[in-house]
Formats: sequence, C-alpha cells, structure tokens
Amino acid sequence: MKIQIGVMGSSGGSISEQTLELARRLGRRIAERDCTIVTGACPGLPHAAVLGAHEAGGASLGVSPALTREEHTELYHSPIQPYTTMVFTGSGLMGRETHNIHSSDFVLFVGGRSGTLGEFCIAYDEGKLIGVLARSGGIAQHIDEVQRLVEKETGAVIIAEDNPEMLVDRCLEIYCKNDLPTSVALNVRG
Repeated sequence: MKIQIGVMGSSGGSISEQTLELARRLGRRIAERDCTIVTGACPGLPHAAVLGAHEAGGASLGVSPALTREEHTELYHSPIQPYTTMVFTGSGLMGRETHNIHSSDFVLFVGGRSGTLGEFCIAYDEGKLIGVLARSGGIAQHIDEVQRLVEKETGAVIIAEDNPEMLVDRCLEIYCKNDLPTSVALNVRG
C-alpha cells in the first residue's frame, strides 16, 4: 500500500496565486514520490494540491464531509474531479477532520484558517509527524506559537520548510526511517 500524505489548508478566503502554486507543488511532489495525497475534498489549497498530484499522474483520496456525491457538490460546493477515490463520511466539516487525519500516515499544512487549526490539533494530539510549509500564510505561519501554547507532549514531530519539495522529502525520510523522536521537535529551515 502506498504511503498516504494528508494536505490540509484553507478551502476559501483570500488565497494568493503564489500560495496556490506552493500547494500545487506539494501535491506534485507527493505524486512524484509515489504516494497518495489525502485531502478534505474541498476547494482552495487542498484542491490545488490534488491538481498538482493529478498533473503528475498521482493517486488521490478525498475525505468528504457529505453523505453523497450530490451533497458534496451542492451543499458543500466541493469538487469531485480529479480525485481517484472519494470517501463520503456524512460526518460534517468538523467530523471529517478526524477521518482526514486518521487516513493520513503524516500530514502537511499549508496556509489555513480555523478548520486547518482543528486538523493540526487532531494531528498533534494523535502524535503524528507534521510538516508545515513555512511562509505559506494563515495558521501555518503560527504553528510554532500554537505548539508552545499547548504545553503538552504528545509524541508529535513538527518539521517546517519553505520549499514544498524539500518538505515532502524530509517528512518521507523521517517517516520511512520510523525514527520519530519521543518529544516534539520544531525544526525550521529557510
């Protein structure tokens, strides 16, 4: 089975073309490394990442908050294409976040707003390997502050890079070595 890499980020709001391109590069690199991209099947930055993965011939898993395809597109105004596989959780936006994190071997964060913060908190509490695309705006700009405020060791490891390809590569290297430290480590480059 392929490694499943979650990409979490803003589905709406003000998103610059530069940040959309960073997300697209994340997705493209995930596909180039023969991994499956996992997102909340929403528009915005996660969709840009899926488009990048699709362009590189990669597989994608969309974790929908909806119960059906129709609800996904009509109620949540979210894309179906170009996902390889879609799971309809019927659990709503907040419930879907847990499924998203559990379906990912590790999680990458780009930009983000309140939903992304929720996904970060779940990943952090679950002790996941977490990659942060530094300088991508939103919540991703403040992950180190959030981690300090939490004052809780969970086994989560946080890696930050400002280059999407390097972020994917570094996280894969750590994940594949299964060499995760027992305490939280914030390691920012760039």
